[in-house]
Amino acid sequence: MQKLKTVLEKIIPAKLMERLLPLYHLSLAYMGAVFYRHPARKLLVIGVTGTKGKSSTTEMLNAIFEEDGRLQANQQSSWLGLPPQPAGRTTAVLNSIRIKIGSKSEPNLMRMTMPGRFFIQKFLFDAVQAGCSVAILEMTSQGAAQHRHRFIDLDALIFTNLAPEHIESHGSYEAYSDAKFEIGHELVRSQKRPRIMVANADDKESSRYLILPVESALPFTLSACAPWSASESGGHFNFDGLDIAINVPGEFSLKNALAAATVAQAFGIHSQTIQKALGKIRTIPGRAEKIEAGQNFTVVVDYAHTPDSLEALYKAYGTLRKICVLGATGGGRDTWKRPVMGALADKYCESVILTNEDPYDEKPRAIVDDVAKGVSMASGRVPEIIMDRREAIRSAISRARAGDAVLITGKGTDPCICIANGKQIPWSDPRVAREELKAMLGTNDV
Repeated sequence: MQKLKTVLEKIIPAKLMERLLPLYHLSLAYMGAVFYRHPARKLLVIGVTGTKGKSSTTEMLNAIFEEDGRLQANQQSSWLGLPPQPAGRTTAVLNSIRIKIGSKSEPNLMRMTMPGRFFIQKFLFDAVQAGCSVAILEMTSQGAAQHRHRFIDLDALIFTNLAPEHIESHGSYEAYSDAKFEIGHELVRSQKRPRIMVANADDKESSRYLILPVESALPFTLSACAPWSASESGGHFNFDGLDIAINVPGEFSLKNALAAATVAQAFGIHSQTIQKALGKIRTIPGRAEKIEAGQNFTVVVDYAHTPDSLEALYKAYGTLRKICVLGATGGGRDTWKRPVMGALADKYCESVILTNEDPYDEKPRAIVDDVAKGVSMASGRVPEIIMDRREAIRSAISRARAGDAVLITGKGTDPCICIANGKQIPWSDPRVAREELKAMLGTNDV
């Protein structure tokens, strides 16, 4: 399909091609759904969209539905006098972290949250063939702009929040917001009943989602879940009269958990099951992921790559002395963020180390220098620049003292560093952090 698109771009004038591309993408989406016989209609499908928290919310939802499946299967086995059976509510998950169908799970190495239309429909088809009953999808504005969300019959959609991102690719914040909202329109088009819209009422954009013409619109807000608290070690909130405790840090994690709990309850999952499932989560890969090797300080790898998400992470570790490693958004995009993120690092971090991230075709040092301007403008101090990302992580770890927090942001579970001419360097922030901790501690196994 990509070859066909390339050929068409060579023979069709650019302005005409620009007008034809939406129809091209829509046609592919329709053909994919028809070819795989509309698999979404055979599943309970939940989409999650927003700027931040999508992957974490999908993982929390998966944990809840898996826990509900285990309880159902065990109760049935007990009633029949049989040994405990495999989970009765089998899930499939497609997000930035992984691709999971039933018991099979593999990392998402494509650096695409919503791969090409045929891929998503095949994923849903494979989920049906594997006996899954629930599919949980992370859905993005860039995917929606190419109609990758189309012809997916949703049962529910979660809207987490909205903040400026992908402005260059969409043209404006308004266009970015509208692209996200197209996923809401797909919920309206769904043939499923009831259709459920769950939205973060603390976000100013939530109102347009909550007035969509669907059977059930459910706002959620932490202010209605008092008492609640959040810290670097986790937090808790009140939900349906129960104290829901989670073991992942920050207020943002509470909001993600509340979003997952709200939609799970709407589908009839008991609050006690939700409480148990969320309490079992110890880490989400690349999302405030703690790297443990026996050290007496905290090391965290996080995907934060917007100012809002970066500040939320820094606030989550507000009581600790922070040593921060960051780059910026990928080369050639969202350049406005760079000094803003530098200023945030200056505000919250005791020590700031700037490094290479995903320069693409832009000069890596130029990106880092833009981030450094934000640090200098904020306080006048000169940040440390170590362009080699491994050396930057090593330096941060080496200067940490007992009780400190080393926060490594920007890539999370990304499997590579993207450089010029479409080339990629295999990479893993969690792996490199573990290796450097191992070297520092002199241990053989981390």
